[in-house]
Amino acid sequence: MNTELYNDAQNAYSSGEVAGALDLFTRCLQDAENPPAEGESGLLYHRIGNCLMKLKDYDEAIHAYTQATADASYEAIGQVNYNLGSAYAALRDYENAVKHFEIAVSDRNYDAPYKAYIGMGKANLKLGNSAEAGSAFRAAALDEANPNPANSLLNLGICFMALGRPADAVQSYESALQFYMDAETKNKLYANLGQAYTASGKMEKAVEAFEKALADKTYFLNDAASVDYQTAVGAVAQGTAEIKPVGEGDSNADTSGLDITADGAPLYHETDMEAAAGDPHYFADDYEADDNYANGGDRFFNASDEELEKWSRGVMKQDRKRRNVGLKILVAIFVILLLAALAGVFAYTQGYGYPSQQTVVRSLFTDKNNAAHDSFAEEIDSATVQTMLDPVVTDPNVQIDSVERSMNTSVVYATASTPEGGQIHYRVSLTRDGLGWRMTNVELYFPSQN
Repeated sequence: MNTELYNDAQNAYSSGEVAGALDLFTRCLQDAENPPAEGESGLLYHRIGNCLMKLKDYDEAIHAYTQATADASYEAIGQVNYNLGSAYAALRDYENAVKHFEIAVSDRNYDAPYKAYIGMGKANLKLGNSAEAGSAFRAAALDEANPNPANSLLNLGICFMALGRPADAVQSYESALQFYMDAETKNKLYANLGQAYTASGKMEKAVEAFEKALADKTYFLNDAASVDYQTAVGAVAQGTAEIKPVGEGDSNADTSGLDITADGAPLYHETDMEAAAGDPHYFADDYEADDNYANGGDRFFNASDEELEKWSRGVMKQDRKRRNVGLKILVAIFVILLLAALAGVFAYTQGYGYPSQQTVVRSLFTDKNNAAHDSFAEEIDSATVQTMLDPVVTDPNVQIDSVERSMNTSVVYATASTPEGGQIHYRVSLTRDGLGWRMTNVELYFPSQN
């Protein structure tokens, strides 16, 4: 492998020049004079996949990572499969995401299984598999390498709520409080703890938890949590600090693995572990127990008439608010779509498109053989195309001097550098092809004569 080229690619990636890094890694992979050895092709495909993830080209990232797994000598298969799971999750293919997260945690050489467990938990939640999600989040919380077990325990509590086990959710949330977390996460945790206490019939504790969530006045309860807060406040006002929920005392409750102790445990700060390693993240949605207990049967059968009346008024108020917000959102979306359509039409008439003229011309000087098949207008015969390509030199860094645009035709002036250090000027004519452009003529251009 060409180590100099590889190091240049690494430096470009670290500097945020992802597209340049992608080109350099690809050239390193295709270097016929310095072909990659066993294990190195897997490394290069891994790095190419990382670049594509940064560029949000998830389909191509999946292809690159799959090529990396085909290199039997490459040892970072756990990390590659974690990234594969992340790419599938970004495409909302959660079943394949779970599969690759499972492969990642099965690799004994993978030193950060908690990341794959977290990804597995979030993907399973998307699939509605609350039990499987809870098992994954619990494994992530118990992984000593996890720098932020609080978030895993928070998600575990949400799974317990979805499974109808609020007492276990309480224990999970209380365990999470032993660890460091930022203020926003702590507020969310206290709100969820309040919901779990309400569902468990512990109304006084629920009020305390909700008030802690709201104490700094930066956090706002969602609709379901607002209803639970009103319910708990009403119960406490009536002198009912605790209501025994229907079904309490279920012997099937499983709390194993949740009693995370704080003795000697360090307070972890949330850090970006993978940024330093140059690996992509899977930013999944935040999960909250929004609706699971909005109509909780336990509270309904134990509530007083006055509490039910207050609860009903609160629900109707929230419903009116939701309807008004929904209408406003619908109007805003319509206006945004209309403006986007008008902007698109204007851009089209001004000669803009995708791919742009500059992109098509750069592809010509990067790989003229490929451009001969893909970038010329269909009515130009192959013999004419070959004649146009004869004076074209290869220069991936070709300079675009200017672009003359109109709605249906464009002309691009470009300057390419020869291997000997000289410069050649070109005039490239293009015609509209749908939203993009295709070339109709390539000729040498002499500025001094024009």
